[in-house]
Amino acid sequence: MTTPTVADGAVTDSAAAAPVLSLDRVTVGHYGVPAVRELTFEVRPGEILALLGPNGAGKTTTLLSAVGALPLMSGQITALGEPIDHRVERNARRGVTLVPDNRGLFHRLSVTDNLRLARRKGGPQVDVVFEYFPKLKTLRGRRCGNLSGGEQQMLALAKALLTRPSVLLIDELSLGLSPVAVQDLLPRLRSIADEQSMAVVLVEQHIDLALGIADSAIVMHHGRVALGGSADDLRASRDKVEAAYFGRLGGTDTPG
Repeated sequence: MTTPTVADGAVTDSAAAAPVLSLDRVTVGHYGVPAVRELTFEVRPGEILALLGPNGAGKTTTLLSAVGALPLMSGQITALGEPIDHRVERNARRGVTLVPDNRGLFHRLSVTDNLRLARRKGGPQVDVVFEYFPKLKTLRGRRCGNLSGGEQQMLALAKALLTRPSVLLIDELSLGLSPVAVQDLLPRLRSIADEQSMAVVLVEQHIDLALGIADSAIVMHHGRVALGGSADDLRASRDKVEAAYFGRLGGTDTPG
């Protein structure tokens, strides 16, 4: 899954950089029942990998395993050159950050207070994230619970950026958002990945929008890879993507 990566206005070969997140034949699940089987992928600095698939495909389980929240049944996950720890907070300190589908916000606190709680000692100042999400600056005194869905998702992403992640995992960025909000947030995520050389794994339901900003993508079905490849190739094979998404494409495949 080697794809060109845009950084500082130049196109560079992503293979030149070592992966910051690697899954090697990972099988993981819940209560001894596998939800993901033999999953392998790599993400490099500045790359966005989109995980696509219907509900129950294993996408969220994959993200939880990558931050150490679920014990592996087999395989290995390596982040920043070392195996992930079984403690989520330790992986977070190393730079592996998850934005969960519930956004992880404190609804009774203001925008500013949510951001201050996320900021780490020695990390960027709260005002830095306003450069990416200027609307939050105008809302900084408002209670989080009074924000729209799109504004809450901006806040969740801003909180994650204050942790200075090397790997950002985002579960269902578009969940509950209007199409306009999604079309606004996804290009911003592309810019952030490029400017900060941050690896991103994005779980997303909007196939076309995700493929529009991703470098590569995997379509999962029943815990296995049904289709994978560069985003450009998958956009050109939209019929295969749809077939894989709905389980009509047998086995692991790549677009041809």
